[in-house]
Amino acid sequence: MKLTDLFTMFGGLALFLYGMTMMSNGLELAAGNKMKSILEKLTTNRFLGVGVGAIITAVIQSSSATTVMTVGFVNAGLMRLENAVWVIMGANIGTTITGQLIAIDITALAPVIAFAGVALIVFFKSKKLDAFGTIIAGLGILFMGMEMMSTAMSPLRSSPEFVNIVSTFENPLIGILVGAVFTAIIQSSSASVGILQALAKSGVITLPSAIYVLFGQNIGTCITAVLASIGTGRNAKRTTIIHLSFNIIGTIIFVTISLIFPFAQLMQALTPENIPAQIANVHTVFNVVTTILLLPFGVRLVQLAYKILPEKEGLEDKLSVKYLDNSIFTNDYRIGISAIANTQLFNETQNMLSVVQKNVQRSFELMVNYDEEIHHKILKDEKYIDYLNKEIIQFTTNTISSDFSIEESKSIGLFLKTAGDLERVGDHAINIAKRAKILHEEGESFSDEAINEIKIMNDLTGNILKELNVLNREELHNIVEKVDIIENSIDVTTHEFSVNQLKRLRNKICTVEHSALYTETLIDFERIGDHGLNIAVSFNKIKDDLTTMA
Repeated sequence: MKLTDLFTMFGGLALFLYGMTMMSNGLELAAGNKMKSILEKLTTNRFLGVGVGAIITAVIQSSSATTVMTVGFVNAGLMRLENAVWVIMGANIGTTITGQLIAIDITALAPVIAFAGVALIVFFKSKKLDAFGTIIAGLGILFMGMEMMSTAMSPLRSSPEFVNIVSTFENPLIGILVGAVFTAIIQSSSASVGILQALAKSGVITLPSAIYVLFGQNIGTCITAVLASIGTGRNAKRTTIIHLSFNIIGTIIFVTISLIFPFAQLMQALTPENIPAQIANVHTVFNVVTTILLLPFGVRLVQLAYKILPEKEGLEDKLSVKYLDNSIFTNDYRIGISAIANTQLFNETQNMLSVVQKNVQRSFELMVNYDEEIHHKILKDEKYIDYLNKEIIQFTTNTISSDFSIEESKSIGLFLKTAGDLERVGDHAINIAKRAKILHEEGESFSDEAINEIKIMNDLTGNILKELNVLNREELHNIVEKVDIIENSIDVTTHEFSVNQLKRLRNKICTVEHSALYTETLIDFERIGDHGLNIAVSFNKIKDDLTTMA
């Protein structure tokens, strides 16, 4: 093989990979939001899940993109792990479409196809046509690159050294290892299968030598999802385990079949004159048959993932977010990022709200019966509230700077305000707890009448926080009206109790110092109501904005 052939091969590889990237980007641009909406509304029906996964992957031509998107949706709580199994199975079927396209020999038309795509981009000022032009140009460039690779690699047929290396691929372990490592490096099974097809087209490799490499490529493609799951929740990591398990089990099944039956010879007989088609057919059969065989055992795959990665215990003292995953901003796949970011922020603010709720209730309990251990829990959780506020600020900053539309950024920004209001509610709980501690250290307490009034204020603010604490955005219907009624009641009650306190002070039932502590406590509860109404307004706007974008 000459040096010029080597340069041509790398140039062809560059064109091939760039063409595939262009096609994927164009398809994501043309259909990304629709694909995201379909995945968000996925039902628990296994056949629908497989179909959706297959269609989305066929459209965007990347099982890695679909799997990474699925990992993100599981981590955000948009999708249950049980549903993700079916999408992953479908994604493995959908990814085979690229190999089938490559098997259709349109090399002679490749330059014309590339020109047509570029013409759509250059001569027409339309975002929609830009997307289709990118797809068409990418397809043409892909075939041009493949032809260059095939031509450059043809001399390898007469190289005894290379032929000897290729012949070792007929060893299942070597073939699988080569396929897995190569695919893991380029992070695309579609691209690695295409390169294998180019090798086969040049006559360098035959199907019996390529078949185990092909099985290994299905394992290697899982590396993208594995990398995407770093720093995510445990359910997202389990999604990648399911993806990896699916392909390993499929490989074991097909290696066994290939060793017992003449599987390669059967696939050769289907298209004897077209080896790229033989490779594409093996890839398709592998994923379709594996899906059919494992479809009844999807729940078992989930159980296996839980056994491999069980729930962690003993991490209560470690500050960590439950839902936010900053890794979504670093992967190459942008489909569904807005939905994932919004859902993660909603879930994390609900997590923050539940901690704030506990602290408000505990602060009231200290007023009734002071307990140092409860006071310690309040202070500990206040640190966690501050931590969550900081993490939400960081996450929203990353999100808004991720090239989202103005509409998408508006809803993201509202979570920033919500976290700020929750942090202030937490501060008011700390204020109430401090006054309870002052009374305890002085050996004093409020009168029964004052305690009953504070209990009423606590119940009213508690009702607001309960209204805000929901499982999903759909439960926020009429949230502003509901909270506004309670908040108005808090304002009226605060005024009434302030008058009662003045009467007690005038009748010398309490001291001036205790009266000040009581009044400040009333104000804290009243301010909690104000912040609760602010949160309700923000949640309502978020719900409306996301409904408009859907």
